[in-house]
Amino acid sequence: MIVDLPSTTTSQVNKKMVELRESGGAVALGRVLTMVIVTGDGTEPEQAIQAANDASREHPARVIVVARGARQAAARLDAQIRIGGDAGASEVLVLRLYGPLADEGAASVVPLLLPDAPIVVWWPTDAPAHPAHDPIGALGHRRITDAAAEPDPIEALQTRVRSYVDGDTDLAWTRLTSWRALLAAALDQPPFERVTGATVTGESDSPSTDLLAGWLAAYLQIPVHRLDHPRGPGIVSAVLERPSGNVEIVRPDGKTGTLTQPGQPERRVALQRREVRDCLAEELRRLDADEIYEATLRGLPEIVRGEDPTSAAASAGIAPHSEQAEEFS
Repeated sequence: MIVDLPSTTTSQVNKKMVELRESGGAVALGRVLTMVIVTGDGTEPEQAIQAANDASREHPARVIVVARGARQAAARLDAQIRIGGDAGASEVLVLRLYGPLADEGAASVVPLLLPDAPIVVWWPTDAPAHPAHDPIGALGHRRITDAAAEPDPIEALQTRVRSYVDGDTDLAWTRLTSWRALLAAALDQPPFERVTGATVTGESDSPSTDLLAGWLAAYLQIPVHRLDHPRGPGIVSAVLERPSGNVEIVRPDGKTGTLTQPGQPERRVALQRREVRDCLAEELRRLDADEIYEATLRGLPEIVRGEDPTSAAASAGIAPHSEQAEEFS
C-alpha cells in the first residue's frame, strides 16, 4: 500500500502511520532499527529503497528516505508512506523536502524515529566529507557510505581515512568479505609460513582493491603492492608470497575466481561481485565500531602503488604472479 501526503507535516505523517497500523490490526511494531537514507539533490531514491526493502527481510526496520527537491521552490514537505508488499518487511517513509526545508533533513527525521531503537544512516551517493559531523549523520549509531558510488572513488576513500569516527563504515569494505575469508582460510592451512609480501591487482578506480591491500598491510605487516589492471572489473587478483610458494586468487571476470596454493589442486571459488542489498544486510548485523575497518584505513598509506610490469600480457588476461614477483624481488 502506498499513501501520498502532499504539503504535509511530520505530525500528520505520524498520525497517518498510527491510523494505518490500527486499521491493519497491528498491535505492536516488529522493527529492530530505524534506517535513514539520505539521497543527493535531484537523485531518485528508488534503487536505494529497493535495496533497503530487500535487506529489511533480515532486519525489519522503519526506513526514512530524505529526498531533497528543488531549493528554489517554496518550503514544502511531501511525504509518502509505503507499507505491506510495497515495503518488504519494513515500513517506508519518503520525505521530499523543498526550498529552505531541503537543508532541514535532521529536523524532519527526528519526530519519525522509532523510540529506543538503533539508528543507521546510509548515503547511497554524495556522502558528506565528515559523516559523523553531518546533522543527520550525528543521529546515527552507524553511518554507511559507498566510495564506489562517488565521482572519484579513490579520493572519496582518502576522505574516509581523514574523517573516520567509530560507527563509520563503507560498502566498498563490505564487498571484500568473501576475499578476506578465502585469504584467511588459506593461511590457516599448512605450511604455516610467514607471508613475506603481497600484491593486489584491480581497476585503478576500485576502492575495494585499495582496501584489500590496506587490510593485508595492516594485519600482516608486509610490503603490499597495489597494481592497476586495465579492464577489471573491480578486484582482479590477490597474491600472498611465501617461501614454499604463493597463495593466489585470480578473478578475471568478476564472477568466478581460481584459488592456487602449494601442495593443493587448483580450485574454482564463487566470487560474484556483491549486490548493494547483500552488503547492506551484512552491515546491519552489527552496530558497534568496526575495528578491522579502522585498522585497514590506517594501512592504506602503507601500500605501494605501481603499474603492472606485464601490461601487455595483462591485456589478454592475468599474468602469472611469478613474473610479477621477480619485478619486486
